[in-house]
Amino acid sequence: MNRNIAVILAGGIGSRFGRDLPKQFLKVAGKKVIEHTIDVFEHNDLIDEIAVVCHQEYIADIEQIVVNNHYGKVRKILTGGKERYHSSLSAINAYIDDSDNLIFHDAVRPLVNDRIINDCIEALKEYDAIDVAIPVADTIIQVDDTDCINAIPTRSLLRSGQTPQCFKRGVINKAYEIALQDPNFVTTDDCGVVRKYLPQTPVYVVRGEVFNMKITYKEDLFLVDKLFQLKSQEGSQDALTEKTKEQLNGKVLVVFGGSYGIGADVARLAQECGAKVHCFSRSLNYVDVSNFVQVEQALKQVCDAEGAIHYVVNTAGILVKEALATMEYERIMQSVNVNMLGIINVAKASYPYLQKTNGSLLAYTSSSYTRGRMMYSIYSATKAAVVNLVQALAEEWSNDHIRVNCINPERTKTPMRVSNFGNEPDETLLKSEEVAIASLNTLVSDCTGEVIDVKRK
Repeated sequence: MNRNIAVILAGGIGSRFGRDLPKQFLKVAGKKVIEHTIDVFEHNDLIDEIAVVCHQEYIADIEQIVVNNHYGKVRKILTGGKERYHSSLSAINAYIDDSDNLIFHDAVRPLVNDRIINDCIEALKEYDAIDVAIPVADTIIQVDDTDCINAIPTRSLLRSGQTPQCFKRGVINKAYEIALQDPNFVTTDDCGVVRKYLPQTPVYVVRGEVFNMKITYKEDLFLVDKLFQLKSQEGSQDALTEKTKEQLNGKVLVVFGGSYGIGADVARLAQECGAKVHCFSRSLNYVDVSNFVQVEQALKQVCDAEGAIHYVVNTAGILVKEALATMEYERIMQSVNVNMLGIINVAKASYPYLQKTNGSLLAYTSSSYTRGRMMYSIYSATKAAVVNLVQALAEEWSNDHIRVNCINPERTKTPMRVSNFGNEPDETLLKSEEVAIASLNTLVSDCTGEVIDVKRK
């Protein structure tokens, strides 16, 4: 069986970036760039092993990163060279099985996702060489040595290259064997080596993503930081996975806001999987998430009864659809206290229990978190705050192995929505059960710090 080996190319020394520290070691969204990159491959189910290629001066830094993050798939830390192809060769020579799939990826493309990686691995079943690229957005012109246009290529045939670039080990090794015999050999691109020196080997192109950008200049760091803030992935809402059912069976789940809507469906589905579910809300048992003491007492009550708490979900929230200028101050504070202070209280009170079980915390946001909307000023502000809190806690609690994620459902038929918008056609809304399914699949997953989109199909 072919092994899928991710090769993280981190040999750059940051000369174009204008800093002493190479860009892969700079921090963005709370972690070093290379940590974000390794995270994606570490958590991808199809990746069997990871090799990191870096400058000799930074091997100790990579070793420390591997230890701190408990990366189980990083098996090799290799020394790169002066040129990019030296780093590629270092990885090629470190493996001997020609059937291995080598998946080369730039360390400074931290926003690569599972979809791209999985598509590349699937394509390797049919092709021996894979590139990743996106269509160019602008017209490309070719100029002569006088800076006058001498050609305008057809834009529909042009692509902007990205990584990963993926190969059967035997193919890329053969291409370089031939290339290194060429006294005029010059390249910065592994697919280019295959194209030139093994022209009979087709290079298939997998669709990339605009956000899979490379950090080259210091301005890119700001763009990537913002993209991390807005990063989301689609949640699985069709059915509970077998993993979800197995993980929930016998585990203790606490749901705040579990009296109706999404929270009630989360509780019901989890119970059907064999979970020990405890629900709290103002209407059920007078527990208000904006009151820290009440939240703390509720969790202590569960732990005293069950001995542990593995999962905590907070669906409690209120929507006041009104302009700020006319909104009563009491209503403003109620929204802030329930929507924002509520998740703070739940998170803080849950921490000591989830720390003992390597547990998971789930919060909820809204599509309005990306941009404030008229008549939703307080609601939008609190939902943006929830996302920032989740992303921050995921970093703070990473060494405690507590996972923290956030569900972002589209318009969902719940009592809260009906009270604000009245009766709407069912076909225009998500069902609360669909959101609950995505919630539980996320709750037991390995991901953390993610915004999980749940959309109407």
